[in-house]
Amino acid sequence: MSTRSPHDVSASMHAQDRVAQGMAMSIDAVDDGSATVSMVVTDEMCNGLGVCHGGLLFTLADTAMAHASNAGDQRAFSTTAQIDWINSALVGQTLTATSTRISQRSKSSIHDVMVVNDLGETIALVRGQTLTVGGAVAVSDPAS
Repeated sequence: MSTRSPHDVSASMHAQDRVAQGMAMSIDAVDDGSATVSMVVTDEMCNGLGVCHGGLLFTLADTAMAHASNAGDQRAFSTTAQIDWINSALVGQTLTATSTRISQRSKSSIHDVMVVNDLGETIALVRGQTLTVGGAVAVSDPAS
């Protein structure tokens, strides 16, 4: 059993996540089985129609699910996920993805992720499954 807190595990994981850092994601809250991650939509995140690219919305949701499923300091990976885009996200909006583990059986978990904007409007819904493979999530020295 790990002695690391969910916050410490998440912080260690986030420190090594270049994608989340490149998108200026913030890990706002984390506990074993739940996490909240946010980001501000920039011009560079928008597609040719002027709205946030759907793949980036998925990346935000996937990052929240990753922090929720790994917070117990046992490595877990997404095995499947489905997204429903509900509304468009616009430049300047702060998007918040909240992942909640809704079921766990042995090493398999199901997570629901809701992505909302700063007006409280639902932008996307994701349901994903993770598989816990074991081993510590992150080490203090990535080279070890």
